[in-house]
Amino acid sequence: MLSLSCATAVAVIASASDRVLFAFTDEAELPQVAAQDVEMSTLPGGGLRFETGARGRWPGVRLTPAAAWDLSEHARIEVDVRNSGEDSVVVFCRVDNPGGDGATNSLTTRATVPPGAVITLNTPLRGVLPGALAEGLYGMRGFPGGFSKSEGIDPSVVTQLIIFTTRDDAGLESAHVVDIMSVTAAGAAAQPEWLDMPVDDFYPFIDRYGQFAHAEWPGKVHSDEDLVSRRQAEDTELAAKPGPDERDEYGGWAAGPQLDATGFFRVEKVEGKWWLVDPNGRLFWSHGVDCVRPTTGTTPITDREHYFADLPVETSPLAAFYGWGNWGPHGYYAGRDGYRDYNLGAANLARKYGDAWRELFAERAHRRLRSWGLNTIANWSDPGIYRLRRTPYVATLNTRGRDIEGSEGFWRKFPDPFDDGFVAGIAESMEREADQSAGDPWCIGYFVDNELSWGDETALASAALMSPPNQPAKIAAVSELRERHGEIATLNEAWGVEHGSWDALLSSRDEPPTESARDDLRAINATIADRYFRVIREALKRVAPNQLYLGCRFAWANPVAVQAAAKHCDVVAYNLYRRSVADFAPPLDLDIPIIIGEFHFGALDRGMFHTGLQSTESQDARAEAYRDYVNGALANPHIVGTHWFQFGDQATTGRGDGENYQIGFLDIADTPYPETISAVRDVGYAMYATRYRDAGTR
Repeated sequence: MLSLSCATAVAVIASASDRVLFAFTDEAELPQVAAQDVEMSTLPGGGLRFETGARGRWPGVRLTPAAAWDLSEHARIEVDVRNSGEDSVVVFCRVDNPGGDGATNSLTTRATVPPGAVITLNTPLRGVLPGALAEGLYGMRGFPGGFSKSEGIDPSVVTQLIIFTTRDDAGLESAHVVDIMSVTAAGAAAQPEWLDMPVDDFYPFIDRYGQFAHAEWPGKVHSDEDLVSRRQAEDTELAAKPGPDERDEYGGWAAGPQLDATGFFRVEKVEGKWWLVDPNGRLFWSHGVDCVRPTTGTTPITDREHYFADLPVETSPLAAFYGWGNWGPHGYYAGRDGYRDYNLGAANLARKYGDAWRELFAERAHRRLRSWGLNTIANWSDPGIYRLRRTPYVATLNTRGRDIEGSEGFWRKFPDPFDDGFVAGIAESMEREADQSAGDPWCIGYFVDNELSWGDETALASAALMSPPNQPAKIAAVSELRERHGEIATLNEAWGVEHGSWDALLSSRDEPPTESARDDLRAINATIADRYFRVIREALKRVAPNQLYLGCRFAWANPVAVQAAAKHCDVVAYNLYRRSVADFAPPLDLDIPIIIGEFHFGALDRGMFHTGLQSTESQDARAEAYRDYVNGALANPHIVGTHWFQFGDQATTGRGDGENYQIGFLDIADTPYPETISAVRDVGYAMYATRYRDAGTR
């Protein structure tokens, strides 16, 4: 129940421009607060606690003002949240206009809060672009100034806030204890002059360097001379800071313990913490970055020529950076045969480094990584760069063959590991690595696939049984059910269904009953997961016995899938876009090494349109988020490395699927973000002492 007798004023420090929306002081001052499947109480000293137990899908609290707020002068809503429970919890903040339902007239943000931690959950009060400007904008996930075409809200009529959580990743009904310490409207809303521009003046809005034309910010390039001067300034910096001391050629800890030198990377648990070990037998923690390549600034231009102020004519040397793309799994370019594109980032490299830009960019990439305290060229990177063999690297493979037709997926349906094409495809992919990465001591290992949709513990089994009768995974599933039950009548009785025969079950496309069939489905799910990882491991180790199998980069996983990965992978990979991984642990108390394949943070104060999957207020806040994340990973005994996504910003106008995130260490003009690089150095130079000093304490 809601207890108010012990409430006192909450302590809030706010600037003159900030506005406290909820203080949770006493019954007379308390705005309307409604519980949603939680028990609420106020806290001594101020704050509102809600506790979940057996509950519905979205337990939390609904906070409603006496009259709609006008927050048009503010940039964001800040909710200070403490996790007083024993497990990590994902906390959401939803901000509604009249009629808000979570899908329309609403904004929602989320953050993962470790046990005992206090975080500030920021929800930007993103406005909607004027219709005349919005009409000509498409093919991007974020729009100028962080505004929206249709999915923002009107900050002048905010009718309610909903602060809530959800089930954990396994779908269990575990309890959470969440304390809301304060709710504040903060920051000054930006009202840029270009919002009022006539359409003909707004377009084109991208300059010749790929930057937003209608804003200024520190580090913006205005001329080719700027590019050259940046190159010269960085040359001086790299010479002054060549890299951390006490590292061997691989970036391992030369001053640390000497372990067995096998000539290749391996994984080992040392004094209570998992580590990688480099070919020299030195402790190695993989501090890396994805997409080390000169193509991250490529953007579609078909149907969007009006965006760009100064694309080169066909007779210009810079016309070499026109191309043709066909990748568009989502968004405006999805389903098209292809589109013309332009690599704005590479054009800037040609302006900056001259005709030998590719070689100079590659050489500088290795110098940058060493200087910044990084030691790994991570996923999706250019083989021409990592094969220079100056920085350890990971290689990337994808499975082929038939997918499970009844499955779903964000990037693709789930591959069918029983399909002959799956088995042959991964074998052929590894054979192509025989004279490349396989056997190369600089190659740490292989990621295979990325962010597959595993669903819950029964999802793949259900998907297989809902597939056509010739689906190899379905044939295997029905065979397993026949072994488990013997007679179809036994299965019918257990499931409460009426299949006339095993062949009838094979022909059926009906969804199996989740509850009555759960044990069977979970067993089939385990079989599919086990075969997926086993077939890949066998093919990989046949060609590259000395490289590590690093897993499939879980973004969504269930315990059955993770258990199968733990059995067959040398290291289990997760892509974890959250504020902290300090307390991240695999399910089922598995004692396994984990590598973070992707994470990032972004901000909108340098001309970009989208922050990426974890937003911050500024470049300083972005840098601090990096420090916190990687230092948390260094403290986690399971984690053997973190790989930032990605080396360079995505194009301001987006890649083929519309992603246009401010997530690079470098901007579109190849200029490092100084705040972020400072944080990377701070963490990277100290990382071995940071991780080892607490060895054996967990």
